[in-house]
Amino acid sequence: MKNAVETPPIPLRGAPLWPLSVAAYRALGEAGLIPENTELLYGFVYTKMSKSPLHSALVRRLSRLLKQALPPGCFVDTEQAITCEDSESEPDLAVIRGDEEDFWRDHPHTDELVIEVCLTSRDYDRSKLRAYATAHVKECWLVLGPEKTIEVYRQPADGQFTEHAVHGPGGTLASAVLPDFALPLDALFAK
Repeated sequence: MKNAVETPPIPLRGAPLWPLSVAAYRALGEAGLIPENTELLYGFVYTKMSKSPLHSALVRRLSRLLKQALPPGCFVDTEQAITCEDSESEPDLAVIRGDEEDFWRDHPHTDELVIEVCLTSRDYDRSKLRAYATAHVKECWLVLGPEKTIEVYRQPADGQFTEHAVHGPGGTLASAVLPDFALPLDALFAK
């Protein structure tokens, strides 16, 4: 497996690239100068991949299951930004501590749990781990649909997750940050 905290590959075409700050990315987006369906990773703008029906189904199922197990004072967000040091990623799902009203003026700067569903985007989604660890996201799951497994990353420190495990197929995955959330993997991937 490649180093899970590498930055995304930057296409080189003989021209220099100029990284953007989060503030510049937002300003250019509000001015309509950056296309929709992008995210900022490590100062560079990337076009997000289109969603397959399986990807959407897994996100909907996970969202429903997460909402059933939420502790008080948390909510679930779907494909909304988290502002990290030099990134503004949009995870498929995030459990955020606080109320929705707390984020009218700014995006969250950390999350309790981030989930990325990876059907064909695993290297790209793994590249986001450094941004999530830098933002002190407590737990990150990469749901690998074809393999019916989940990579779990915990304990962020110094821009990386210090704990890594792979779960499945079969069995149950319990979240370390959501005490009432235990996910039977066969049920998640069942059609």
